[in-house]
Amino acid sequence: MRPHIEDYALIGDHQTAALVGRDGSIDWLCLPRFDSPACFAALLGGEENGHWRIAPKTAEGPETAEGPEGAAEHRTTRAYRPGSLVLDTEWETPDGSVRVTDFMPQRDRAPDVVRIVEGLSGRVTLRGTLRLRFDYGSVVPWMRRADGHRVAVAGPDSAWLRSEPDVHTWGEDFGTHSEFTVEAGETVAFVLTWHPSHEKRPPLIDPHESLRHSLEDWQAWADRCRYEGPHREAVLRSLLTLKALIFAPTGGIVAAPTSSLPEEIGGVRNWDYRYCWLRDSTLTLGALLSAGYLDEAEAWRDWLLRAAAGDPADLQIMYGLAGERRLPEQELDWLSGYRDSRPVRTGNDAAHQLQLDVYGEVVDSLALARREGLKAQPHAWRLQLALLDFLEETWREPDEGLWEVRGPRRHFVHSKVMVWVAADRTVRAMEEDPELPGDIERLRKMRDAVHREVCERGYDAERGTFTQYYGSSELDAALLLLPRVGFLPPDDPRVLGTVDAVRDELTYKGFLRRYSADETVVDGLPGQEGAFLVCSFWLADALHMTGRKKEARELFERLVALRNDVGLLAEEYDPVAGRQLGNFPQAFSHIGLVGTALTLFGTADEGGGG
Repeated sequence: MRPHIEDYALIGDHQTAALVGRDGSIDWLCLPRFDSPACFAALLGGEENGHWRIAPKTAEGPETAEGPEGAAEHRTTRAYRPGSLVLDTEWETPDGSVRVTDFMPQRDRAPDVVRIVEGLSGRVTLRGTLRLRFDYGSVVPWMRRADGHRVAVAGPDSAWLRSEPDVHTWGEDFGTHSEFTVEAGETVAFVLTWHPSHEKRPPLIDPHESLRHSLEDWQAWADRCRYEGPHREAVLRSLLTLKALIFAPTGGIVAAPTSSLPEEIGGVRNWDYRYCWLRDSTLTLGALLSAGYLDEAEAWRDWLLRAAAGDPADLQIMYGLAGERRLPEQELDWLSGYRDSRPVRTGNDAAHQLQLDVYGEVVDSLALARREGLKAQPHAWRLQLALLDFLEETWREPDEGLWEVRGPRRHFVHSKVMVWVAADRTVRAMEEDPELPGDIERLRKMRDAVHREVCERGYDAERGTFTQYYGSSELDAALLLLPRVGFLPPDDPRVLGTVDAVRDELTYKGFLRRYSADETVVDGLPGQEGAFLVCSFWLADALHMTGRKKEARELFERLVALRNDVGLLAEEYDPVAGRQLGNFPQAFSHIGLVGTALTLFGTADEGGGG
């Protein structure tokens, strides 16, 4: 049985990331970028699809809550070094205790994975197994020895493994194995370095110096966090996770570092999230700015402008790390899927959907950037007007909505509301700065027309709630954002009724689903999914805004408690099984945690700081 999703921790170098299990195995790593083919893909298959495990010899066997089955008794604890993405896993065995420190140094040119084994007490024998499998676990490389390294080569990929001091390694069962013993105070450091196979091996790094520099860099970044309210550690860990999901060369932020972790165990709702979604833009920008991370916010804004440039009719809902537009979806049939959840997908065809809300999110992000004083980009206003010109011609069309449903297009209320946001923010900017070009009266008329239509066609007066789409009886958690974006004031009876209806009808054992998936009414897919975590954060925000502050804080406390032992959240949660679901860790969930903390505690009169 594979580890649970929450059994993993994240390490990364601002260009890619790896998942490390509680059993000491790295089961997912894409090199050299987040969206590159994985060289460790055991997460979505088996050990034969690539992994790298270092653990005490006594800890062999499947991991359980109490320890590995059939092995000598041992205990495992793990934690990040404060303010960093450096992971310590400590093993207590009958023979002694040992620590494995995992991290990826901020790279100069080549990506490295460093694993430092340190004896803490007694005398512990450890085993290492490295199975490199390029191209998502499908390619077994040729292995050789060179210059004190084990070298793997296959096609465009090459990886070099070395240890300091040198330990004995041997090949067996298409893997590289090692066995070594450490006593208290002794260390053995392993370094795995990837580079294109046609290039020379990059310069060697000092693993111990790299650890020191990595800690200094991460902790210096963490020290800039302005938030000082309750649950500061949870907020900071979420911000560190968001930082780890930023592709440093471009400023783009991936939704998650993984693909195809299921929203339902054994189901088909398995998607590739290693791309940058425009829908996350305003909330991401707001979280970074509010916490004091202006450089990252500006880099994200600039990425957004580059990605959105061009014909507004061609605006996509998501892009590659550098703004790439082609993200073809395909299925990897040689992978069995996480706990037999198939298909395993790479790419994402939702990139070509029409989602009108992204236009509003882009414009709202640009408005937020101006309001917070980010350095202006001269072409941003021209782009904004072009987006509004497109919306003026298109906003009455149905779309797929922010949840990227695979069913028919509909007139989703949230999409129309975000069209209103685009017009509203543009009108406000022109009112504040009369020198800005544009036809303000035309945009006012458009804004009013959208508002009027949503209130007439998207509101069910009999039930006292807005609905998911025009003429439906379904609800949608995205309706909770109406007061947040300013479409209606929080005390409007229509808002109060909507918040109550969404809470009552979409709550699933204490947490919120995105929408009803019964009988595949909306999304065109079989099966169900778990509670969508960011939606529960939105509910806490809405409860706070509508005056139910105690209820909001109680919900926030329950959500914070769902984080795994190192503070990470997936996309969804199964409250029946008590397990996390979906791609992991999920930027949207951590953005929700930061945003809700700022909403509940971020001002002095609400008892917080920052």
